[in-house]
Amino acid sequence: MDFLVKDAYADLVRWNPHVTRVIAFPQGGAFQDLVRLRRRIRAERYDVILDIHDSLRSRFLCAGARSVRRVNKRKIARFALIHFKVNLYGLFRGAPGVAERYLETASGLGVAGDGGGPELFLPAAAVERAQELLAAEGLEGETALLGICPSARHFTKMWPEERFAEAAALFAVRRHASVVLFGADDEAERCRSIARAIARRSPVTRTAVLAGHSSLLESAAVMDRCGVVVTNDTGLMHCATARGRPVVAVFGSTVRQFGFFPMGAASRVVEHPSLACRPCTHIGREQCPLGHFRCMTEIVPEAVVDAASSVWEAASPAAAVTRRSS
Repeated sequence: MDFLVKDAYADLVRWNPHVTRVIAFPQGGAFQDLVRLRRRIRAERYDVILDIHDSLRSRFLCAGARSVRRVNKRKIARFALIHFKVNLYGLFRGAPGVAERYLETASGLGVAGDGGGPELFLPAAAVERAQELLAAEGLEGETALLGICPSARHFTKMWPEERFAEAAALFAVRRHASVVLFGADDEAERCRSIARAIARRSPVTRTAVLAGHSSLLESAAVMDRCGVVVTNDTGLMHCATARGRPVVAVFGSTVRQFGFFPMGAASRVVEHPSLACRPCTHIGREQCPLGHFRCMTEIVPEAVVDAASSVWEAASPAAAVTRRSS
C-alpha cells in the first residue's frame, strides 16, 4: 500500500509497517508539482485509489485513474447542521468518527477496522529524543505528567490561555503533577505565556515548554509519559489518541457529528451543553460570528479538571505504549 501525504506530515505514516511506500507532496507545492505527481500516479496504474480527502486537489490527482473510491463527508448533513441547526446525519449513514469514514472508502474490498482506533508508530530515535527533552527539563524520572496542547489553527477552536493555565495549575496541585506544553514553532509564545501564568498560580509546579523544540513524533513520544493530555480540537489531539493516551478535549465551535472527536474509551470531551449557535463551522473560524465566544469562555476550568481527574484515575500515568513503536 502506498500512502500520499503532504511532506510536513509524512513522518506520521513513514514508520507504519503496513505502508509500503510514502509519497510526500511538498507543502505549498506549485501546480507543476501536482501535474508531475498526477503523471506518477497514472504510471503506477493502481488497482484502486482511496481518496480520503475529496478536495479539488485530490480529484485532480486521481483524474484518469481506473478506480477511485472517495470518502463520504456527509456534506449535505453538515451544511444543514451548520446553517439550519437541523441534524440530518441519520439520513446519511450516521455520524461515525472521521477514521471510520476513511475506512468506509474501502468497504467491499475486504478491509475492516480492528477496533483499536488510529495508530502512530515511532522510530527509536524519536523515543530517545523524547527522553533527552525530558531530562533537559529535569523531568526524566517524573511519573506524574500532565500534557497540554493549547493551540489550534483557528481561533474558535482555542480555549482561552487563562483557562488553560488555571486548569493546569489546579490539576497539578491536586495531583502533584508537572506540566508539559506541546505545540509547533509558531505556537511557542502562546505556550510560554501559559507556562508563565501557571507559575504565577502555582510557583511549585514544574512546567516544560516543548513547543518549537520537538517534532511531531518527538512530541508523541513525550505524550507516552503523560497520564492525561488536555487539548483543543487539533492535530496533536489525534496524535495523543493514536498513541493510546487518555485525552480531555475542549470543543467550541464544532460538534461530534463532524467526526473529529477523539477516539477511545479513555477520552472525554468538554463542551458547552446548550448553545443554540453551535455549530457555526466545521473547521473553525478566526472570530466568533456573534462576538460573544460563549462556546469557549463559558467552559470553566473546574469542568476540565474534573474530566482530566476522571481519566487520570482510570489509567496508569506511567503506562507506556509499546505496540505502536517500531
